[in-house]
Amino acid sequence: MEKLRVAVIGCGSIAKYRHLGEYQNNPAVEIVAVCDIIEVRAEEMAVQYEAKAYTSYEELLKSEKVDAVSVCLPNYLHAPVSIAALNAGCHVLCEKPMATSREEAEAMIEAAKTNDKKLMIAHNQRFVSSHSKARDLIENGDLGKIYSFRTAFGHGGPEQWSVDGKDSWFFKKDQAFIGAMGDLGVHKADLLRFLLGEEFVEVAGFIETNAKEGTDVDDNAVCILKSESGIIGTLAASWAYTAGEDNSTVIYGEKGILRLEDDPKYSLIIQYKNGEVVNYELGGIQSNAEGGQTTTHTINHFVDSIVNDTEPLTNGEEGMKSLEVILAALESMETKQFSQIKK
Repeated sequence: MEKLRVAVIGCGSIAKYRHLGEYQNNPAVEIVAVCDIIEVRAEEMAVQYEAKAYTSYEELLKSEKVDAVSVCLPNYLHAPVSIAALNAGCHVLCEKPMATSREEAEAMIEAAKTNDKKLMIAHNQRFVSSHSKARDLIENGDLGKIYSFRTAFGHGGPEQWSVDGKDSWFFKKDQAFIGAMGDLGVHKADLLRFLLGEEFVEVAGFIETNAKEGTDVDDNAVCILKSESGIIGTLAASWAYTAGEDNSTVIYGEKGILRLEDDPKYSLIIQYKNGEVVNYELGGIQSNAEGGQTTTHTINHFVDSIVNDTEPLTNGEEGMKSLEVILAALESMETKQFSQIKK
């Protein structure tokens, strides 16, 4: 069987430490091209992965025969570049948040349908072992009726992770559109939708810039969410957790409490109402820290969906629903009212 010919557009940290390495480890893939407007970055990755370097994504899409593309660019470029790749006949894996508006997200979904190509958004939290196990337990009724939740995703900020450090596009509103809520909050919005198996209908957001100097994007946010069936809880996204990362989720149910990534040893713990405690050692969550996991399962899932012609778990529609939670939180902060999420 011929290998899938893949190109990665954007050679920053997420491409360098996630997409390229994971594509290389997948036997069904051949990396044929890389692209970055900073030539030296593209050249470095091209040498490492024996691919051709480009500084123009338009040129890459025109010159190369590519089956699939990863879009690893600043947020404001996600929609235009994804649409261009879909129109060029490529399947697309786009980093999150998928777009900067509902209209952009809809245009991406439409381009995928028109060209009969896969569009997947890189919401990797669904593929974490503890999270998929928790989804099964909740779905099977182990916790009974779900009442409430709290989830957080925070670390010291993208300057520790981004290839550009403090000068990163993450801190520039014209390129990022949104800060910690787009970087981290949208991951947790997606995870909660996945775990609870239902949509959110109302959001209240407190979204601030109070930790980082010289930026006009949010770095600290707390949101209150309400689901269709009346489950309520909080979502925190922050670049102000200076002494370490928090990636935990707690679900409160009728029969017990489920704790995810909240304990250094056990990635999933259920504390039942009757006093029984069940600990699951399922392997750690992927991390940006030195020595963090190298496989997020996102790339493999994307490749499998193309090879087997199946719908990706985090397709464009799913990506848009998670984006809408974040957009509603922003609207709530601006209006100082609860925001309704459109059906």
